[in-house]
Amino acid sequence: MSKPEFQIDETDGPAQTRAWVLHPDIKNDNDRREAVPALAEAVALAEALPNIEVIGANIVPLRTLNAGHLFGKGKIAELKQILHDEEVELVLVDGHVTPVQQRNLEKAWDVKLLDRTGLILEIFSDRAATREGVLQVEMAALNYQRTRLVRAWTHLERQRGGLGFVGGPGETQIESDRRAIDDQLVRLKRQLEKVVKTRALHRAARAKIPYPIVALVGYTNAGKSTLFNRLTGADVLVKDMLFATLDPTMRSLELLDGPEIILSDTVGFISALPTELVAAFRATLEEVLAADIILHVRDISHAETFEQARNVREILASLGVPSETRMFEVWNKLDLLPEAAADAVRERALRDENVLAISSITGEGLDLLQTTVADALQGAMRTAELSLAFSEGRKRAWLFSQDVVVSETQTDDGFDVVVRWSAEVEAAYQRL
Repeated sequence: MSKPEFQIDETDGPAQTRAWVLHPDIKNDNDRREAVPALAEAVALAEALPNIEVIGANIVPLRTLNAGHLFGKGKIAELKQILHDEEVELVLVDGHVTPVQQRNLEKAWDVKLLDRTGLILEIFSDRAATREGVLQVEMAALNYQRTRLVRAWTHLERQRGGLGFVGGPGETQIESDRRAIDDQLVRLKRQLEKVVKTRALHRAARAKIPYPIVALVGYTNAGKSTLFNRLTGADVLVKDMLFATLDPTMRSLELLDGPEIILSDTVGFISALPTELVAAFRATLEEVLAADIILHVRDISHAETFEQARNVREILASLGVPSETRMFEVWNKLDLLPEAAADAVRERALRDENVLAISSITGEGLDLLQTTVADALQGAMRTAELSLAFSEGRKRAWLFSQDVVVSETQTDDGFDVVVRWSAEVEAAYQRL
């Protein structure tokens, strides 16, 4: 095999696991991605894990997949020499690897191996902060582990003894392990149901607050958390790594010359995210479904920015985001572009009312971003006239507490109240 596509400098520091990243470039794959940016993204994924030192990476061209070993014998031998020479301990394959392929490659190379799903699960496990996020990670990891029990080789073929109280005589170890995982999944589902109920109560409480929700979405590492921190002063984890934010973080923000809003920072999207992980983390994106406005943050300096944007739009569509939800594209990281390119982006944004060009680092365009969101929210506000009887004092007090009363006139029967409110506040009023 030729030399690796790039070699990564080693630095002094704590002992770390020496890792090598492989991107199988399969010629007849209908979902084939551009190999060079895909490999770079896979390396970024690997570097998002602590205690991992990425030594190097390769694109491995393949006509077809080998069912038992993923790669052909020649490729396996060439890669084995590289991995041996570089003293690699962990191989990360940017793609799906079956349990049998994983077992055979680990045996051939004498290394630990993770595929894309396993790697992302490791990152999720390291990043999840809320109770719900942790439970979702554990469930996704157990489902993943359940399909790969074949990896454990010999001990899984042994018969268990016992008196038949648990599983019965002759139950194989693999059956016992699978049943233990299933039992744990049942327990986690029960815990998750309780957490989801608690979140539902919190959402119901927020529905009574007249603050519109503005959700930040975008490809991972697009700069959402940096923008969130810049606007709210919050201390959300911000690192130049993929999946830095895994749980929605919400803060209140009073817009310039505008209303107070709830700003939500969400998990970043990524191409080829395994389906089971999208399902497991659907609840972490539920704030997007309830948002009044969605800000799609894009890293406009990234070579794959258009492909990333398309991926985000596809995921939003699959989540069932209402078509009437107002959405703006926020072209971030102007500061990383050459001046001529940045000027072109600024001019392009000025020609489209739904596009804003900003830099979360320098602060450029953030005032315009706030006023644009405020104007859009004001457009969503409407005026209504209400007639309240004297006996409806609780409703009247609630309206004043929500700061939506424009004027009030006392009548013989009660009060005529003019309010200006959003659909969310009106719905909350109707539930009183």
